[in-house]
Amino acid sequence: MPVQFKDYYETLGVPKTAGDDEIRKAFRKLARTHHPDMVKAAEKKAAEEKFKGINEAYEVLGDPEKRKKYDQLGAGWDQQGGQPPPDWQQHAGRGGFGGGGARGGDFHFGGTGFSDFFEQFFGGAGRRGGSPGGFGFEEETLRGEDMEADIMVTLEEALKGSTRKISLRRPNSPKAQTFSVRIPAGVRAGQRIRLAGAGNAGPRGAAAGDLFLRVKFEQHPEFRVEGSDLLHDISLAPWQAVLGGEISAPTLEGTMKLKIPAGTQNHQRFRLRGRGLPKEDGGRGDFYAVAEVVLPKKLTARERELWEQLGEEAGKS
Repeated sequence: MPVQFKDYYETLGVPKTAGDDEIRKAFRKLARTHHPDMVKAAEKKAAEEKFKGINEAYEVLGDPEKRKKYDQLGAGWDQQGGQPPPDWQQHAGRGGFGGGGARGGDFHFGGTGFSDFFEQFFGGAGRRGGSPGGFGFEEETLRGEDMEADIMVTLEEALKGSTRKISLRRPNSPKAQTFSVRIPAGVRAGQRIRLAGAGNAGPRGAAAGDLFLRVKFEQHPEFRVEGSDLLHDISLAPWQAVLGGEISAPTLEGTMKLKIPAGTQNHQRFRLRGRGLPKEDGGRGDFYAVAEVVLPKKLTARERELWEQLGEEAGKS
């Protein structure tokens, strides 16, 4: 089954010349619109698929190394009506541009949150090396090759844990195998989840290898992750920063009230203890609201007059 090419620039609605800030802003705007929590129940399934595609595009274009590889793959698109190079799929049989392992494109996964295109070129569905073999090993001790693939995990899953179904169709096989994957609460980005015996079959009836799923956190439109801590940007008007007040801040467990002190500075952090992700010791990280003071870009005549009065008054002190 041929792998469908993914135009990540088109997915985010940005040109190929877009800078990092433009890509980040485009992702956040689309993510807020299509996040499953932001839509009606009847639209949730479609939103989940849309959101996965947006996340995958940002996973590549938001990473300088992955974006460089992707742009190399797509060299000459503009001369071909925006289409990928005619020979792009030839890279599939030898690890392609992803560097993830030999013949990764022969395997097709479902339920991991990533497309076959991503798995093929950006580190998924690769073999992890051969059987032990060599001097000192009997042939009977050989086992099948281990495999690796990526799995996209939401922050909600990292907080509470979950069980997911994934499918794997192997080379030249018309049927897919289904596996139940337990995602433990507190799982970390980069951690590997092992499925024993789900790798390649061993030679002459020997034991099969294992399948390792590398955890990648799904990008969230509201939160950033730092270790076990969660960060959320809060937009403050200048008078809110100066005078202080109370605002609402979203967390993974609902909206919380947060007091903003008078004289709040730009990028100042406010902590809610124990509202982050689980830690290895069984505790919880913290939640930080990060102040972003937003200055007005346009002023009415009256607003300008008031700002001028404030400036004059401040100049007297």
